[in-house]
Amino acid sequence: MYQVISSCPVCGKKLKVVKLQCENCDTVIENDFCLSKFDYLSTEDLFFAETFLKCRGNIKEVEKELKISYPTVRSRLDDIIGKLDGKPKTAVPAPSSSRKKEILSALENGEITPEEALEQMKEK
Repeated sequence: MYQVISSCPVCGKKLKVVKLQCENCDTVIENDFCLSKFDYLSTEDLFFAETFLKCRGNIKEVEKELKISYPTVRSRLDDIIGKLDGKPKTAVPAPSSSRKKEILSALENGEITPEEALEQMKEK
């Protein structure tokens, strides 16, 4: 069975579902059906979202699972949120003083390297 496509291969606009068919008895229902917002995410975005949920939203766990940095996790998450909201991604503000303390604490505990700490401090 093929995965449903959500964008038109000709113009790139959203597709709508107009026909459903039972796998067992072949009953067919035709109408206008809507896809969920998640159906419009790419396979890569869905994999990231599933990983994020499996990690219960713990960014450190997502970093470990996907072997990517904290800023990359945040960026990917912001991109997906933007796609689900239908709004463009807004700029991420510089780390707050509590976030800076969190970064320094992670550095002290050996959870991140000095390079990762610098990268996270520069995040905008």
